[in-house]
Amino acid sequence: MPTFPEMKKEEISNPEFIKNYPLLQEIGVIEHINSLNREIQNYKNLVSSALDVLDSTTINDMMEASVRQISDRLLPSFIVFLWKSLQNREDITVKSFKNYKPVDLKLKIDNISVYEPIFRKHPQPLEYSVISSELGRGNTNESLDSIKPSIIIPILGPSGFYGMVLLGPKILEDKYSGAELLHIRELMSFVSKAIQNHLHYEMTLRDEKTGLYNNGFFLNRLSEEISRLKRAGSAASVIMVDVDRFKNFNDTHGHLAGDRVLESLAITIKQGVRTEDIASRFGGGMFTILLPNMDKEEAWNVAERLRTMAEEMKVQWEPQLPKVTISLGICSINKDSKLSANEIIGNADAALSISKNMGRNRTTVWGQGLFEKIQRMETIKITG
Repeated sequence: MPTFPEMKKEEISNPEFIKNYPLLQEIGVIEHINSLNREIQNYKNLVSSALDVLDSTTINDMMEASVRQISDRLLPSFIVFLWKSLQNREDITVKSFKNYKPVDLKLKIDNISVYEPIFRKHPQPLEYSVISSELGRGNTNESLDSIKPSIIIPILGPSGFYGMVLLGPKILEDKYSGAELLHIRELMSFVSKAIQNHLHYEMTLRDEKTGLYNNGFFLNRLSEEISRLKRAGSAASVIMVDVDRFKNFNDTHGHLAGDRVLESLAITIKQGVRTEDIASRFGGGMFTILLPNMDKEEAWNVAERLRTMAEEMKVQWEPQLPKVTISLGICSINKDSKLSANEIIGNADAALSISKNMGRNRTTVWGQGLFEKIQRMETIKITG
């Protein structure tokens, strides 16, 4: 009795099939059916993997889903994602994984555009040795050379070159097979589309110059936070930040220098707040930060940390720009507050004005009696 390891039950239960099996095997029908069944199973696996990625709602979730699918099938020694977080900017985000878990491979990569022409020409997974050879000696990134990836997979889309995925050498075998590379290519077409859609959505929420959230998104999140406080209690704070004498940077050193100050400060702000905090560009040289679950004392500590970080910030520009300082205002709320989103921002702005009028480079917290203090200062300005 012949065995049919890859045949389906309905295919081998037919008596005529059993009777004619030797002939079917001899003329290649059995192998053809087995080949079709393997192909069907591969596509089922691909669809399942793609759904796992497409069901993700954040880029981090997409990466983790991709890591699961690639690791389960191929067992690479490491996986690294590199992508441009904003269109038309060269800032590179790096996420590395080993054994399904995030790790820090100490990669320092500032630009991946050098790889774009190659992947435009060959839009498929390529061996790193092939890429290095095509780029020529000295044109590859030293960080990538140090980890010696085996395969690089492009993330390409209608709007350009989004990034790359690096696969380390396989743990149990020497090389990736042609079938495995085909599977990776097909899977990454779904990953690319998911990342593209997410980045395009993010662009509608972001300020193009700084990469922080725009004011519309900030106001929506502040309104949601006010509603959450009424249900769950706790506290929240808003910090308003303004670059001291920002107009002087534009007038004296040019608007490009002013833009560089804003970009540098945006990076500093992102480094100085939590992942769950919402930092946004308010306009001009002003920024707003929403701090959920944070009272005024905690918000004061954050504001002072940001103020110190801004003072120590080095803005890359020639000739060297004057030291950047910032003034800050804080308004905190709790479940009993009756303030609207606009009123909260107005109070933070009023506290910021106090910081400006008191000599800049300082933090002021909105509180009882501050309104009268502002009125007295306005009177002094009018009569003085």
